[in-house]
Amino acid sequence: MPKPADTSTKKLISLAPDNWVRWVTNIPNIQAGEILSGEFQWISRESDVLIRANSPEFGEFLVLNELQLRYTNKMPRRVRSYAALAEEKYELPTYPVLINILPTSDVEIPTSFTSNLYGLRAIQDYRVINLWEVDVNIPFQKSLPSLLPFVPILQGGNDESIIREALQILRRDEDLNQLETVLAFFATFVLESAVVQEIMRWDMGVLRESPWYQEILREGEARGEARGEARGEARGEVRGIILSIEMSLEAKFGSQGLQLMSRISQIKDLEKLQAILRSVILANSVDEIQQIL
Repeated sequence: MPKPADTSTKKLISLAPDNWVRWVTNIPNIQAGEILSGEFQWISRESDVLIRANSPEFGEFLVLNELQLRYTNKMPRRVRSYAALAEEKYELPTYPVLINILPTSDVEIPTSFTSNLYGLRAIQDYRVINLWEVDVNIPFQKSLPSLLPFVPILQGGNDESIIREALQILRRDEDLNQLETVLAFFATFVLESAVVQEIMRWDMGVLRESPWYQEILREGEARGEARGEARGEARGEVRGIILSIEMSLEAKFGSQGLQLMSRISQIKDLEKLQAILRSVILANSVDEIQQIL
């Protein structure tokens, strides 16, 4: 059984901070310094990581890393606000980077925030990195252990031999082997569960404890509340799980998976919905989920 894992964004980036900031900024001679506190008054987010950086060309500045499971239309304003707060607190210019892990269908992801109120403009540019567009060779060629857990969802990463290679690297390093559950979770998106179980050599049920699994649950609950569907605690929880199932079906099986939602959305039993969500995470095909339904 793998050790309990610290898979926070700060932990991932701290594995090789110099290589990380070179990759996210594309500035070859940049060097990472201290990982700074991201708490601003009442605002504290685990997915936001600030790094003090320096380069001969640009001097000292901040690299703001925003690692998101999935892009939402709130992100441009959030990046703008967070970058401004960071600059005010540390009195340094900020290079913001938004890293999206899973794709969201039919959504154009902007690279800037703009607003205009009676001729007064606010503009914040930022770099966008979509992991599904990142070549799978980059974590290996550029010594980026922070990306190894995401290998299965990188471009070209849906290959069993590549996932095995990433796993062996994680297992050889005591600082990295705790990330095995993250690799296993994303491997279930591209490989059959039986294959993942054989590769990892432990019970796949442990994935339910994965922070990424929990993040999908929280995301669904938040979207349910945002749509005004949470009429009472129990109903809100049911709606949140249904939205989590919908997002998981879309991520794993695309439009074919979404065709099941007409049936799933009619189910009101919370325990049954939770069982369906677990099945979607571990399923190899839409047919398996249809059998459960």
